[in-house]
Amino acid sequence: MSPIATSVRKDRSQEQQKALIADYYGRLGALAAAGQGAPWTFVPGNLTELLLTFDPLPVLPEINALQSGMRKTSGEQVLHAEKLGHSEDVCAYVKASIGAWHQGNVGPTGDPLPKPNLLLLSYTGCFTFLKWFELLRGETKAPTVMLHVPYQAQGGITNEMRAYVVKQLRETVVPALEKVSGKKFDIDKLREHLRLSALAEDDLVRVLEAGKHRPSPIDGYFGAVYYVGPIFTAYRGTQAAVDYYRDSWAEIEERIARGEGPITPDGPMGEQRFRLVVEGPPNWTHFREFWHMFHSEGAVAVASTYTKVGGLYDRGFRHDPDRPLESLAEYCLNCYTNLNLSSRVDLIADYVRDYDADGFVVHSIKSCDSFSAGQLLILREVEKRTGKPGAFIESDLVDPRYFSAANIKNRVESYLQMLGQKQAVGGHA
Repeated sequence: MSPIATSVRKDRSQEQQKALIADYYGRLGALAAAGQGAPWTFVPGNLTELLLTFDPLPVLPEINALQSGMRKTSGEQVLHAEKLGHSEDVCAYVKASIGAWHQGNVGPTGDPLPKPNLLLLSYTGCFTFLKWFELLRGETKAPTVMLHVPYQAQGGITNEMRAYVVKQLRETVVPALEKVSGKKFDIDKLREHLRLSALAEDDLVRVLEAGKHRPSPIDGYFGAVYYVGPIFTAYRGTQAAVDYYRDSWAEIEERIARGEGPITPDGPMGEQRFRLVVEGPPNWTHFREFWHMFHSEGAVAVASTYTKVGGLYDRGFRHDPDRPLESLAEYCLNCYTNLNLSSRVDLIADYVRDYDADGFVVHSIKSCDSFSAGQLLILREVEKRTGKPGAFIESDLVDPRYFSAANIKNRVESYLQMLGQKQAVGGHA
């Protein structure tokens, strides 16, 4: 394994994403400095376009936690929460959020965060979200509104499910936002945000599906977290997102034309020996080291499920200005976290086939019992359906105590060696 470079390389889109995220936290800091609050909500099933219709900028606590993880500050936040009585088994995102609140409610960039004037819980399959906002409600005394999104237990959306969510949007969520903001709901403004979302989503799909090329011009897991950052946070439904994804696709087209792979933190990726699909979120506290374990061995992620937790756009969904509330409801219902195990198996198996992958990796999260349950079953089922071998590794989201570099490195290298042996014998893994 080649050594990790001392300086970090970024391509144009990564630099643009970094600037967008910095601007986002700067604007949140300005709100906090002015004594203004903001709605807090989550990434899966978020109602960004609806929030922007009332002008407030959303705060996303799991984005704060992962950004803190990448900046090596989440470990202290987690320990602080545990000193307050929260168990080691509690989701590390939750503990980082609680710890950050008790340490002054300062964001990962050092900017203060506005206090919540509304806790908007869009429940899309992660039970932990319920307890998380229950804890934050106790800490902040902020009003809480829950949008209950029916689980796709049968693997699809019914008219009744859609109507149920629309009714809540109309009768509960919109009135709550009107009360908090002091503004009346403007459906034409919502339509415009949805129109911009659809434009950005078109180019995002082009970006992510570029992994089907050989060589892949992107890393669809590690590198793709930069691509999904703006659309996962506060930029969906804005012209800034449209511009970002148009420019990102243009950059990738250039790499495709030149036959180049992705830019890694250590520079341009060399030979792509293994094409992988990845299930599960990344580890954020050792993100660069984790990525290095793969790209230094010639392994590129061509697709991943994590890049779909904010929307399954590659399956055809687009926000629709002609059906504003119905479109928002379908978005929430279609989130990856709201899919049953069978649907998740179908999606991963399709990715393995459609992206011509040599294998797939399940990265399981120790403190994420709600979402990680069933991943061993997913592994076996995808192996059975595709005939491609899978690997199972475990660490955590933002708790640095549970990233065992030596253990993960051994598992990754052993798995890739096995894929290499299969290629040597049969010409294909």
